[in-house]
Amino acid sequence: MALARIYRPSKTAMQAGRSQTRKWLLEYEPATRRTPDPLMGWSSAQDTLNQVKLRFPTLDEAVAFADRHGLDYTVIEPHARTLKTKSYADNFRYDRIRT
Repeated sequence: MALARIYRPSKTAMQAGRSQTRKWLLEYEPATRRTPDPLMGWSSAQDTLNQVKLRFPTLDEAVAFADRHGLDYTVIEPHARTLKTKSYADNFRYDRIRT
């Protein structure tokens, strides 16, 4: 029985938008450990399931897929996004603390 995790990926530091963070991702847990290839030195594993990443628009569809295929899965809920209100005019406020 394959183990899987279902989560929404976080925004990477290299992207400005959040377009890739709205879909749910189903990833298989690694069944074997990674070992270096003796010839090239690249890391490789014996199972090919750790190369598979399935994207779903909703959590319900990802869970239904895992149930339909008999996968043991864990759902990792996303953290709530906190917004910090910023104003360009605050840079020129009179009572701003200067160091």
